[in-house]
Amino acid sequence: MDIRITSVRFDADKKLIDLINNKVAKLDKFFEGIIAVDVTLSLLPDHQNKKASMRAEIPGNDIIVERNCESFEESISLCVDIIKEQLKKTKEKMRKK
Repeated sequence: MDIRITSVRFDADKKLIDLINNKVAKLDKFFEGIIAVDVTLSLLPDHQNKKASMRAEIPGNDIIVERNCESFEESISLCVDIIKEQLKKTKEKMRKK
């Protein structure tokens, strides 16, 4: 699985990048066919909220999630949790076919 991280109008520090890599890498446990995960981080205009967008490329379709929170860590955690649930649902649908 390829993990691509983009930060818009700021430079993400190593700690944040490591957090993303660790959380996203665990998604392989729930669905083995993940091709890539694109993570985009951006500051909202009010600079109090941070936005994390994730796009998981899987065979057949993509899962796209966006969350705005007060910290990138919280946004990333929420996105990963939602993608994890979607991957489980997708895997169940594939098993039934």
